[in-house]
Amino acid sequence: MARSVRSNTLEHRSNRLKLPVERKPTFVKIGDGISLGYRRNDTAGTWVLRCADGKGGNWTKSIGHADDFTEANQQATDADDILTYFQAQKRAQKVATGEHLQTSAGKPITIGEAIDRYEHDLRLRGQETRNAQRARGRLTTALSAKPIALLTMKELRDWRDAMSPELMPASINRITNSLKAVLNYAAEQDGRITNSKAWKDGLKLIPDATNSRNVILSDDEVRKIVEAARAMDRDWGLFVEVAAVTGARPSEMRRLLVEDVLPDPPRLLMPVSRKGRGDKKVKHRPIAITQSLADRLASNRSPTELLLVKSNGKPWQIRDHTQRFKNTVKRAGLDPAIVTLYALRHSAVVRMILKGIPLRVVAANLDTSVVMLERTYSRHIADHTDALARRALLTV
Repeated sequence: MARSVRSNTLEHRSNRLKLPVERKPTFVKIGDGISLGYRRNDTAGTWVLRCADGKGGNWTKSIGHADDFTEANQQATDADDILTYFQAQKRAQKVATGEHLQTSAGKPITIGEAIDRYEHDLRLRGQETRNAQRARGRLTTALSAKPIALLTMKELRDWRDAMSPELMPASINRITNSLKAVLNYAAEQDGRITNSKAWKDGLKLIPDATNSRNVILSDDEVRKIVEAARAMDRDWGLFVEVAAVTGARPSEMRRLLVEDVLPDPPRLLMPVSRKGRGDKKVKHRPIAITQSLADRLASNRSPTELLLVKSNGKPWQIRDHTQRFKNTVKRAGLDPAIVTLYALRHSAVVRMILKGIPLRVVAANLDTSVVMLERTYSRHIADHTDALARRALLTV
């Protein structure tokens, strides 16, 4: 047990009551990277723990009420929350080390550790690990080191809102969804984590964010991008052409095999995405492609080899095509700050909608849902339905 630290300012009630009423606590160091604070209130004061994460940051948590006023203390809902200075010290030590949460299951898990475990679980199940990684780069060192069982709604909401000056709402929603998946996974594994309401409320999605940056290209602009990609490299040109024709996600195209090219009629047996929960019953979906694309994809390599590879025979990675696509867009005379590889997917969706393809068929081809299509492409759907309705207008 750590030795108690004396403090003339905080140890005695009479001295604590001389402090001004303010939001900022008065702290005293009680251990390595651990400080106990006292926040003076109009009624009973509050004991506050401040804990360093070892990486330059820290986190704080209220751990109980001070024994300042007998009358106020009697009105407290939980007598165990009324602490003397030395009792607050002991509790601060336990909370800082997670001892108050520890059972035979071991030390309580932090957010950073939960991300690592969730990523490992996704990898074992053959799922897309980016679903775990999105939040990691956005977490502060203090938040990453904090035990999940100690998270509050306010700090998670503050973290979410701090991204708004830099990121679009749709991007923020993707990151917060990623973190919620991590936290839910951790709570499922550890029954001591009972504060799921903290992230349910603190990480609520920003409304009306789905239409933020869905860049739609004309057919001519898409052709220019494909031609620019071919001019750079044959294998890169095939990768971009498949994206343009099918509207598939890059993560899906990277898993295509040579045997997934089907003849008569020409189709690609596209792997389903690794998004969503659970194990999908349908592993592949057939997507129609042009005969010319099928001819270019024809290969005498082993049927189980990857279909789309770099010129050196190695698989495409995210880091390979991000900058390369920016260069391609620039060659095509478009703005790489606006047009991303996903613009080819958005454009394919809208192309099908405007050609009169039923939404259910579009959803099946693109491995999404009708609800998501209606939410994301509602303006284009409205344009299409307006054109259809005009065919039935009566002229009098």
